[in-house]
Amino acid sequence: MADYNARMSTFDRSFCLASSLILLLANACSRQESPPPAPVEPTPSLAGTWRAELASPGGALPFALKIDEAGEGLVAGMVTGEEAAPASSVEVDGKRVVLNFDFYDAEITAEVSDDGALISGSWRRTGEGGVNSTLGFSAVRGDTTRFRPRAETDLSGGDGAALPSVDGIWATTFTDEDGSEPAQGEFRQEGNHVTGTFLTPTGDYRFLEGSYEDGLLRLSTFDGSHAFLFHARAQADGTLEGDFWSRDTYHATWVARPAEADESILPSDWTLARLTNDEGRFRFAFADLEGQTVTESDPRFAGKVVIVNIFGSWCPNCNDEAPLLAEWDRRFRDQGLAIVGLAYEFTGNVERDRRQVRRFSERHGIDYLMLLAGGTTDKADAALTLPDLDRIVAYPTSVFIGRDGRVRKIHSGFSGPGTGAHHEKLVAELESLVGSLLAEDVPGT
Repeated sequence: MADYNARMSTFDRSFCLASSLILLLANACSRQESPPPAPVEPTPSLAGTWRAELASPGGALPFALKIDEAGEGLVAGMVTGEEAAPASSVEVDGKRVVLNFDFYDAEITAEVSDDGALISGSWRRTGEGGVNSTLGFSAVRGDTTRFRPRAETDLSGGDGAALPSVDGIWATTFTDEDGSEPAQGEFRQEGNHVTGTFLTPTGDYRFLEGSYEDGLLRLSTFDGSHAFLFHARAQADGTLEGDFWSRDTYHATWVARPAEADESILPSDWTLARLTNDEGRFRFAFADLEGQTVTESDPRFAGKVVIVNIFGSWCPNCNDEAPLLAEWDRRFRDQGLAIVGLAYEFTGNVERDRRQVRRFSERHGIDYLMLLAGGTTDKADAALTLPDLDRIVAYPTSVFIGRDGRVRKIHSGFSGPGTGAHHEKLVAELESLVGSLLAEDVPGT
């Protein structure tokens, strides 16, 4: 019995050893047969030109998106006509990409396809009362077509025979739920390609670009914050009838006819707002960005030519005007010019609105005084905070005050670079006014 047990013990040890060797060999074979991990493909560079679209309620709102390498990062611009409106920064994390427009409290958040040929996601911007505007976003690499040929869409055309071209000046009326407003359309057409803008009593719609074919006019622009889409169809009498969409909620209709030679379409932008007092005074009292209240009687304004600029960081024409004001501040401060900005912002959240005004100042190199005047962009509400004005009809509005503290002129709106010769004429007119006010003697000298 002892021999049997000894033999079995030797057998067990031999069996266990053999089993262990078999398992080791099996595991080795198994490891050798496992396929190597797939290499991680690098995300394709986003640099290049993209045909981008926002999903506007009126249909596709196209624009050109240009992305370039810049050092170790990327820069991006939204191209419309002669303008490339910049993103404040571009973030890339794997296939996730974010185009930031910090100066508008807006961004595009999207994802790049595996082959790097498509970007898709959404655009968001903070709006009135802090409510977000959002639209779907997509972009295709390498395509430079703005609007698709009409034959490739489900859009009907107008009477192209009655109106073979939209080139020229158009007397226009926009109508929405609040009423009607005149505008002056100015278009340049080469082949099917159209560029131009609309001027209004409150400013302009900046650079627009699109097409006109088979009686259908389409124009669009996007600068990171302002998403404008215009459609119109030619009528048998040679006029245009169409629609205008802005952001995700606003809609208006419009009609236009060819303007007559030397026709005056818009009212003077020097007569739209007036003083309500006979003393010629303009009073204000608002906190600066550090919370200290500043009034028109502050010693820093004594004996100075003062420009009070009523604006909003969100306002496209205010952003067009700001570089001009910043330049005047640098050139004429030592000659006695003082500029103060009264900011009317979207949300009423003081910290958020201060942040946006600071971003506006940094973007345009502004060193002059900024005051936070209100947390609303409603013009009627803003006018209640400035009782010396009968109304505010436009952002921006500029009040020009002489060295004696009396208001000389009030200008509503601003014609930006997208208006071409109108912009150049206005800048010359405004600068002439500033020069004449600076030439006046200081009271009491």
